[in-house]
Amino acid sequence: MRHTPIALALVAGLAAAAPARADEESLRQELAALRAEVGALKAEVEQLRGTRANDAAASVASAPVATSTAMPAPAATVAATPATTQDSTRLWGYGELNYSRPTGNGADAQADVRRAVIGFSHAFSEDTHVYGELEWEHAIVSADDSGESEVEQLYVEHQVNPAMAVRAGLTLIPLGFINERHEPTNYYGVERNFVETAIIPSTWREGGLSLLGSTDAGLSWNVGITTGFDLTKWDAAADEGRASPLASIHQELQLAKAHDPSVYAALNWQGIPGFSAGGGLFTGKIGQGDDTFLAKDARLTLGEAHVRWQPGPFDFAALYARGRISDTEALNLRFVGNPTPVPKSLWGGYVQGAWRAWQSGDSSLAPFLRYEMFNTAAAYAPMPLGLGVPAADTERVWTLGLNYYLTPQVVFKADYQHFNIEDLVLGYGNRFDLGVGYQF
Repeated sequence: MRHTPIALALVAGLAAAAPARADEESLRQELAALRAEVGALKAEVEQLRGTRANDAAASVASAPVATSTAMPAPAATVAATPATTQDSTRLWGYGELNYSRPTGNGADAQADVRRAVIGFSHAFSEDTHVYGELEWEHAIVSADDSGESEVEQLYVEHQVNPAMAVRAGLTLIPLGFINERHEPTNYYGVERNFVETAIIPSTWREGGLSLLGSTDAGLSWNVGITTGFDLTKWDAAADEGRASPLASIHQELQLAKAHDPSVYAALNWQGIPGFSAGGGLFTGKIGQGDDTFLAKDARLTLGEAHVRWQPGPFDFAALYARGRISDTEALNLRFVGNPTPVPKSLWGGYVQGAWRAWQSGDSSLAPFLRYEMFNTAAAYAPMPLGLGVPAADTERVWTLGLNYYLTPQVVFKADYQHFNIEDLVLGYGNRFDLGVGYQF
């Protein structure tokens, strides 16, 4: 900004209004006062510039605070954040504490610091950022405890143009509603739903290269080539593969085997206010190039479709996911006698409705009802008569609960879950849950 015209105008006005000066000393005093006023104007201009820069930096976060009551639709924007000033660094985070009390015999009530997460971002320029998230689960991490410490995201993003960006690093796979937006303020219920944990292994991340973009018509897309799963990790004697097959062989970019890359693609449309629909597909070989492995050509393919409609105070959503693992016959023959062979197919789906029944200022109350069906071992590859394991029964879960938002960033939750088939080993059993979550 040029300040010389301002100074000249002030001088001219002063000269016109004031009487002739008697001596040079008086004129010097007037000029000194004028310089002080101009200096004050400069300071105000710089302060305004700094305020605008700070406002832009404050909007940076890869996990933005939800503005709706829960479970926002997949993002239609290209980048994870808006443009920001150079050398700006931001911190954010979220966490949740849960309490569960089974209604039947054989299981005890349990309280847990479910997770605590600290995220960070840094803007190298308006177009280039780095994002990361560090997570701790179950309060304590040691060799003798159940806690975990992990890097949940770590990637560099560059905005190629206003409609397209590229990411490189450890990123979340854009399938389903909550894998990318999994903060407790973004979904209904104390725990994440079973379909998006047992079938889609949220929080699911892979290392690789992604290209994402959006159009003016409300269509957003995301494609990438990444690491994949490692079937050589399968433990047929354990229950982990029965609870969530893909979570049991997820590598999480921890010295990940990368012989066989995977690819994915996802589309979402938000062309009508309050309505969104989309889906995604992920596929790749999971034998990881081990020629001695009996399922070296095994391939995983997982797809999902979802829709959400938010008319006024109501929020309706539905999701369906199905996965298939091929070429497992020889491997399952080796697993004969074990309770958990590798499934050929797995699937799940749910419908959910919520109602913002009350709102006052930033606070709101949203009761909800969800019905889920899922099967983590819906079928196995054919086996010789008498040697195979029967397919699992389909689990059905009703969840009735409410989310009370003290503010959009703090939520208290309560729900009751009823299971068609109770299996305490897998954690399926009728129960009351309480929780509190936050996001900043």
